Amino acid sequence: MSCCLLEFCRVQELKTVKGFLYQEQKDDPPEEENNQTAENELTWDTSDWESAWDNHDVKEDDTTTATVVEEESTEQSAPWLQDCVVSLSPCSDLLVVAREHRAVFLSAKWRTDDSGREEMTLAVSWTGTLNTEEGECVSSVICIPLASQKRSSTGRPDWTCIVVGFSSGCVRFYTENGVLLLAQLLNEDPVLRLKCRTYEIPRHPGVTEQHEELSILYPTALVTIDGFSLFQSLRACRNQVARAAAAGSEVIQPPPLAYKKWGLQDMDTIVDHSSVGIMTLCVFDQMKNASILGGFHASVKGSPPAMSQYITVGGGPYTGFYYAIEGSSQPLLSHVALAVASKLTSALFSAASGWLGWKNKNEEEPAQKQKPKVEPATPLAVRFGLPDSRRHGESICLSPCNTLAGVTDDFGRVTLLDLARGIAIRMWKGYRDAQLGWVQVSERRGERDSSPSTPLPRRHAQFLVIYAPRRGILEVWGTQQGPRVGAFTVGKHCRLLYAGYRLMGVNSVTSQGWQLHTQQVCLLDPTTGALRTVTVPFHLALSDKKSERAKDMHLLKRLTTILRSREVEPDILENEAKSVLLDIKHPAIKKQALESLLSNKNAPVSCLTNITRALHDSLKEQDPEAVDQALLQLCSSQLKLLQLYTDIQQLHSAAADTEACSEALESLVGIEEELSQVGPTLQRYAQLTVRPCVSFAQDSPNSPLPAHAFLSQLECTEDGEVRVIRRTDAEWNQLGSFLFWGCLCGESPLHRVCDTLQQTGISPHQLLSLVLSVWLHREKEVLKNPAGSVRKLHTLLIALSNMKGAVDESWDPQSISPWWQQVRCACVQSHSAAASLLAAMVAHRAAKASITILADSKLHSEWEAVSLELEQWAVCVRQLEDLLALQTLLWAPPPKGTAGGAPSQCSVKTLLEGGRGGIADSVSKWVFRQDLAPERLKEILQTKKEKGGEDGSKQQEEGGGEEEEEKERNQEDTDPNRTAELLAAVCQRFPDSLSADLLFAHCCWEYVVQWNKDPEEGRYMCLAVKHLKLVSSPHIQLGISSMMWSTFIVKRISAAAFLMEKVGKAPKDRLCRRDVGMGDKATTSFLASSIQLLQILMEVTGQLNNNHCSLSFITYNADSAVEEVPPPELCVEEVWCGAEGPASIAELALEQKGVHYPLVQHHCLLASLLHAAMTFSLKVKPLSLFDSKGKNAFFRDLTTIQLMPSGDVDPGLVSLRQEFLLHLLTGWVQAIDDAPGSAPGASSTPLPTNGPRADWWPSMCLELGSLLQVNPDILRRHLVCELYNQGLDLRAEEVMLEVEDKDVLGSQLLVLTGQRLSYSLLHSQSQTQAAMELLARLPPTLCTWLKAMDPSELRCPLVPLAQISRLVSHLIEILPENHGQYSLALHLLEAVEVLIMED
Repeated sequence: MSCCLLEFCRVQELKTVKGFLYQEQKDDPPEEENNQTAENELTWDTSDWESAWDNHDVKEDDTTTATVVEEESTEQSAPWLQDCVVSLSPCSDLLVVAREHRAVFLSAKWRTDDSGREEMTLAVSWTGTLNTEEGECVSSVICIPLASQKRSSTGRPDWTCIVVGFSSGCVRFYTENGVLLLAQLLNEDPVLRLKCRTYEIPRHPGVTEQHEELSILYPTALVTIDGFSLFQSLRACRNQVARAAAAGSEVIQPPPLAYKKWGLQDMDTIVDHSSVGIMTLCVFDQMKNASILGGFHASVKGSPPAMSQYITVGGGPYTGFYYAIEGSSQPLLSHVALAVASKLTSALFSAASGWLGWKNKNEEEPAQKQKPKVEPATPLAVRFGLPDSRRHGESICLSPCNTLAGVTDDFGRVTLLDLARGIAIRMWKGYRDAQLGWVQVSERRGERDSSPSTPLPRRHAQFLVIYAPRRGILEVWGTQQGPRVGAFTVGKHCRLLYAGYRLMGVNSVTSQGWQLHTQQVCLLDPTTGALRTVTVPFHLALSDKKSERAKDMHLLKRLTTILRSREVEPDILENEAKSVLLDIKHPAIKKQALESLLSNKNAPVSCLTNITRALHDSLKEQDPEAVDQALLQLCSSQLKLLQLYTDIQQLHSAAADTEACSEALESLVGIEEELSQVGPTLQRYAQLTVRPCVSFAQDSPNSPLPAHAFLSQLECTEDGEVRVIRRTDAEWNQLGSFLFWGCLCGESPLHRVCDTLQQTGISPHQLLSLVLSVWLHREKEVLKNPAGSVRKLHTLLIALSNMKGAVDESWDPQSISPWWQQVRCACVQSHSAAASLLAAMVAHRAAKASITILADSKLHSEWEAVSLELEQWAVCVRQLEDLLALQTLLWAPPPKGTAGGAPSQCSVKTLLEGGRGGIADSVSKWVFRQDLAPERLKEILQTKKEKGGEDGSKQQEEGGGEEEEEKERNQEDTDPNRTAELLAAVCQRFPDSLSADLLFAHCCWEYVVQWNKDPEEGRYMCLAVKHLKLVSSPHIQLGISSMMWSTFIVKRISAAAFLMEKVGKAPKDRLCRRDVGMGDKATTSFLASSIQLLQILMEVTGQLNNNHCSLSFITYNADSAVEEVPPPELCVEEVWCGAEGPASIAELALEQKGVHYPLVQHHCLLASLLHAAMTFSLKVKPLSLFDSKGKNAFFRDLTTIQLMPSGDVDPGLVSLRQEFLLHLLTGWVQAIDDAPGSAPGASSTPLPTNGPRADWWPSMCLELGSLLQVNPDILRRHLVCELYNQGLDLRAEEVMLEVEDKDVLGSQLLVLTGQRLSYSLLHSQSQTQAAMELLARLPPTLCTWLKAMDPSELRCPLVPLAQISRLVSHLIEILPENHGQYSLALHLLEAVEVLIMED
């Protein structure tokens, strides 16, 4: 019952609004330039408002404060809204945000939140630009809802018109969809402010009825438009636009509006205004004014004239009061209207009918060609003002009753004006840049009806709302001299939206029975988009002497203060609270006080019980007719719940039951054997789940349940029964622990607890849900002593099932029992695998015993019913056993140094909803966490069958580990052999769901998904391909490869190809990250994996077509595959056949179409070129190596048939391809010689299998040459020359054997030999005398030829003479005797032999 700030709406898509309005700025809009100064100004003297804060006991909005604290981190981006023009419709269904020439319209929409509650939001409905002239900007906006004229919705809004004022002086009217209805130039100065006044029902018979009006303020003029004529014009414009849109014709320009234009004089500057309305002076004021203006002999009219009052703020004077006598100025029309005055005079000047006619298009054209003429203003002098030369007003806000106005100025003051007397009656300081609004509250009906005389009229109270953005505070003050009644801490960048008007088009007739709810003041928070309104109770405007409610509110605040204090003794708290509750008179406030007391965390139970009983007794002593029955019912129900809370507490402190039910003992026979079978797995599961973690004491399940939490979760119905309210899971578990954990631990009398709960009338199904919730939630405590916990749970289930209403006696044996179905649902939905299995085993036996008793009581056999129910339990127990084994595997910790991550938790329900591939998907995620090598996984899957008979010995070994220390357990957790055993055990339980092909397929997909998340990890992509290779089914391989290509690979390969085509070489790291999404090294690894993927795709396609082909062109179409290899049949275990969900990866793979082999080969060729260019940093434009057909075929769907390149290729393309391949071979030769420790001529060192030094690069280059129609002999000769050039003579001799054209090769090697010999004789620094003498004895031709050689072209010029001699010998062998250079070769041989002999 105090002032509060309530959120009623939330603005969506604020980022979209900001991004549209600030499109031209790359960064966020700058904050105010004087931001730092503003922060420093916060150190002013705040003694005034701080003392006001202390003197008035105001209840702060704690919720708002907490929200603001959470949102402080996001307030840096909030000031952008301060630069925008914002307007909210009074109906809160339309918000307009505009900046410069752009605008965004947000309309109301209703949605359902997570809790099922309907809430209103404002979403973007239209965005666009509003300016029609260059350079004009939006300066003011107002949203005016127009009343509906339909009888069924009289007085309710029909649509909203958006009025926009521009810096050009033009005013335009739009619909909610941004459709322009009307535009008119009223003045050539910028529009400063738009304001509206709508019809209000007069409070008293003597109050003058105000007419509707739209006022437009310019720097030196004020334009007013009659509201009724504007309403009729806008309706006609909207209807005509709708008809034109339906007919497809052009919109006819409507005639202009009738208006009055006043030229405001005697003020230096005007920044804001308010149109008060029509007023009439009393006779005394009329005589006073006449004598002052006209002197002693002035004449006075018989009746005071009616005047329109206008208040302006600005400078010189600070506030100006203008009075325009009605009838002194006729409405103005531009000359456009005068052209059609003969037709529209009556329609334009009559306030009753408005204008209804339209001109046709031909008549409008001459008038539209001329620029509208701006009519002059009628001068209006200021009557009087508030002179203050240094003070400049900034804004004025008129009160709803038109008698008061709030004015802000540049001194940080807020002034309250009395408009009737023209004086300032109050001033607040310390509110720089303040924003104002008004809240008018009516007295509730019935509060004054107790008067013995005629009921008095309803009173109204007005409150001034001040938002101080510098301090981030919103205050509510009573007027005229009232105290501050509310204060809220809000953000520093909010906007206070106050309309000051309601619907337009309402009159004294249509307002009868008007119950439209409009928000008076709204606060828009741009950090969260929340729209909040201020709610003020009427009694805050009254003094304590006039209102008992105010006294009761004071008592309620006093009680709140006592409850907040933590140092009050329980006795003092009980006495004070009891006294306050009994002194409060109003039942509603008394109920609020009782609820506040019962929700207190510090009050003890005895105190709550005594106070509630005292209040209950006092109500019983009163007259039954005068007692509020709702309050009495609340006291009775809370007393009952408090008594139940006390009884349960006392039972938990009593000794536990030692006797057990005979029925429970009989049905527990054989449970030990089942526990021994799953015991090792449970122990292993318990070891893995016990991990160090951080927890808080208040969140511990062992913490006692406070009384207020107990009361908040239970309620009494009208029948006197207790019902549990389901809240959050944490509260539900806490309540279950309070009621039943003592019973499950054997510390409380189980049967007495159940009897107490049964007497309260709580539904057995709710009690069963609480038991299962606490059992499943506290799994770790249960596993510490599973045998004892199972017995207690069994006894508790039997006791609950024997309650009335648990198992229906009329249950049809042909159906499933809802009672036991509830247990199964809880078990299959829980992520606590071990606790679920134990609960299912216990419930299975309890259900069997219950069904047997029920069948015996009916004196005939119910075999079908028993088998149906028990079959459900058998399936459930088997599913939970499988789940326990799977969850134990998933809990296994990953090795150190792996990716790790949180282990996935699953339940039977999630596995069933995950489809047939859900289990394999969970295991594949575990394989990724474990970083298990594909070869190791294959080995485990191959040996799982061999170890199937060793389960017993394994269980004994696991059971023997109970006495090991914790350190040994942790070492065992990370043992690879132990992990392999867990995986093999899970695979044995899921022989179909975890078949080798299915598991490898899911692992492949998991790795490629992880790679897509982090493309820099090229190892993930490589492992995905390795897993794919291990899939034995060609159909699954084909489908997975095709999906990987289309989903993850093709986009990045196309990006890499186009990037390399653009830069003409292997791109650098920065460009790769920008276009491909990964670095240059990761791109190289990705291309290598992509080649392997395409090769797998080609190989599988060849297998399915019964044709094993290498990387070469083939002419058949792979879509017509010969189905010689049948597709595999995907099966699932019998107990998991009910899985429904998304299709598994294998199922999706089998649905894929066949691929076109030449197209795959075409892409493999491109990937190989890209990989080579990236590996050796070659300059190439890869797409330019193909003709137009080849380019068009790239990056198409592999299942389609494309027009591929065929026949001879352009020699220019062949030349480019040959040049690229030659550079490739050169790069490889340089790479293998750059290895550390390599010596010239060394060829015995084995090369690696990957990287730039891989031994397969030459063969791949030759294969690419054959595909690119490049002569392979040219490539071989180039390779031989490059190897000799590098000094790798032995590798060159191996390749030389494959060269076909020996003559050309001999000529090339002859030059290379000459370069080597020239270096030894002429360029070597260690020249010997023998060498010089040999050079002198050489034939002149040979000597000249050697001097012409350039040894600098050799990368390895220093070669032993033995290698030169060997090379010359090979030259003699390959060159024919009739060769032109054969004699030169012989001379070289002789020279080398002489050098060797002399060396």
